[in-house]
Amino acid sequence: MATPKYKTSKSKAASRKAANMKLAAPTLTKCPTCGNMILPHRVCPKCGSYRGKQVIQMDAQ
Repeated sequence: MATPKYKTSKSKAASRKAANMKLAAPTLTKCPTCGNMILPHRVCPKCGSYRGKQVIQMDAQ
């Protein structure tokens, strides 16, 4: 098995590790009731509906 000839620097190792730690932007879907962009599988904070059914009673503003 091959062994490294020189020590890998801290910056080289850190940059290699950092390439796999990128954060991905969250996936957003459109609420079928009001059209607000929401995270999937969650109640809409604007209208209070989930999968087309009213789950939370929202105050009229």
